[in-house]
Amino acid sequence: MDLGECTKIHDLALRADYEIASKERDLFFELDAMDHLESFIAECDRRTELAKKRLAETQEEISAEVSAKAEKVHELNEEIGKLLAKAEQLGAEGNVDESQKILMEVEKVRAKKKEAEEEYRNSMPASSFQQQKLRVCEVCSAYLGLHDNDRRLADHFGGKLHLGFIQIREKLDQLRKTVAEKQEKRNQDRLRRREEREREERLSRRSGSRTRDRRRSRSRDRRRRRSRSTSRERRKSSRSRSRDRHRRHRSRSRSHSRGHRRASRDRSAKYK
Repeated sequence: MDLGECTKIHDLALRADYEIASKERDLFFELDAMDHLESFIAECDRRTELAKKRLAETQEEISAEVSAKAEKVHELNEEIGKLLAKAEQLGAEGNVDESQKILMEVEKVRAKKKEAEEEYRNSMPASSFQQQKLRVCEVCSAYLGLHDNDRRLADHFGGKLHLGFIQIREKLDQLRKTVAEKQEKRNQDRLRRREEREREERLSRRSGSRTRDRRRSRSRDRRRRRSRSTSRERRKSSRSRSRDRHRRHRSRSRSHSRGHRRASRDRSAKYK
């Protein structure tokens, strides 16, 4: 895919700065990267579906049994192509022994492919078998032929386009997991902060309730003190009035008694 030169800056120093800053604060640029890669995968999947529809319209219908046999040949072709690509990579890295082991596995898969092709050939008319049966690669949306040779398969599965889409899909899966974990962590932090606020509000309400209770208690105490003070004053006033009445009564009694004795003396002196 000729996308041209990337307009973004690719600098290892900036990447290191970002990784250090991410440890202190979540910048969440993984979400932007995930959206960017999803656009590539969405476009690839769209081309894959269009290619499948085009093949379904152009290629003649075959039975389910024959289709399954053709699918088996395609799967063996893919396995051969992947093994050959891996063997070439190991050989380029200097790991000759592992490369030879993979080539031995390729020979075994080739034998299986030959048997599968014979079964497919026997289930199809000769004229139909000569037609090129195509299949769409689910990774990069390229066409694969049923009768492609090993070199063609190795070029496809070891090519930059196919390997690039494998890398994109793997990175996208990794980013989706990372974003999901961060979103879950963010939701948990938000829930914890909300619980803390609710707990503080409950404590504040309880503190306010205790304050109001203390105020009511002090108010009741003041009323009781005032009531007791008023009662004492009333009792004092009542005792004072009672003493005053008693003094007045005693004064009147003494006055009456003196008057009575004076009248008695006057009468006695008169008769004398």
